[in-house]
Amino acid sequence: MRSRLGDREDDAVVGPAPACPVTMTDRASRPLVGGRARAHSSAEVAKAEVRALAGRPLETVTPDRGKEFANHREVSRALGGVPFYFCQPHHPWQKPTVENTNGLIREFFPKGADFSRVTDEEVQEVFEKINDRPRKALGFRTANEVYREMLHSA
Repeated sequence: MRSRLGDREDDAVVGPAPACPVTMTDRASRPLVGGRARAHSSAEVAKAEVRALAGRPLETVTPDRGKEFANHREVSRALGGVPFYFCQPHHPWQKPTVENTNGLIREFFPKGADFSRVTDEEVQEVFEKINDRPRKALGFRTANEVYREMLHSA
């Protein structure tokens, strides 16, 4: 659904190191939130998800079927019972917003980037650059602008 805030698509950008950025985009307004998980494990990814989503509008979360999302029940509980809907195996087009956003992240961190050498602050800086980039799909507004407009009109 793209008409309300809070429907999130969820993914992890994997590199050769154990650390990885966890990326979550709102389907309607498209701002990127998330953070760097210390390891590509379900426990670390769950911590990053809860940190990033706590206090934000949240209706649903749609990750892929990667093992890094195995703690989805704990994340759901920590976030007030938000439902998780998983994509079918090998169907990344079922979460196109986050897949497109991951492509934008790769402009800053090319494939093979070692995320254990990247700081949390550097990851957040890249996320903000992406959120402040005008996008054709948003009428050449930024994701941050659309998010604020939708938040204040709700």
